[in-house]
Amino acid sequence: MNIRQAQAKDSFALSALLAELGYGGTESFIDQRLAQLITHPNEMLLVAEHGTQVLGFLSMHFIPQLALAGDFARISYFCIAEGERSKGVGQQLIQHAEAMASQRGCDRMEVHCHVSRLKANQFYAREGYEESPSYHVKGLRPN
Repeated sequence: MNIRQAQAKDSFALSALLAELGYGGTESFIDQRLAQLITHPNEMLLVAEHGTQVLGFLSMHFIPQLALAGDFARISYFCIAEGERSKGVGQQLIQHAEAMASQRGCDRMEVHCHVSRLKANQFYAREGYEESPSYHVKGLRPN
């Protein structure tokens, strides 16, 4: 298995994986989003592949902190293809992301995972992630 930064050629595979997470309909804008994220200095979009087959991906943001010495990294999307789960791909991918975050000066990582994603929450717990207090969200209308 190889872990690398995502490329434009990965758009179809990423769109299919996002559909597995319940985010269907990304085909019309995935190329634009992918180009934006690939070039963003505080974003890392990683792909796990075997040969030419994309097995999963992880999208991570690096967030500088004003009041704390270390920055933190936030996993925004993480998906391993249905047929590839429980084979160690996710564990390798998240460990790779954690090492990259540490190299970037992050002293912690966070991931928000809905309570309904039972297996995902169990995976994060096995990887040493602990629950933290809830956060508040307000939807905004883009101008």
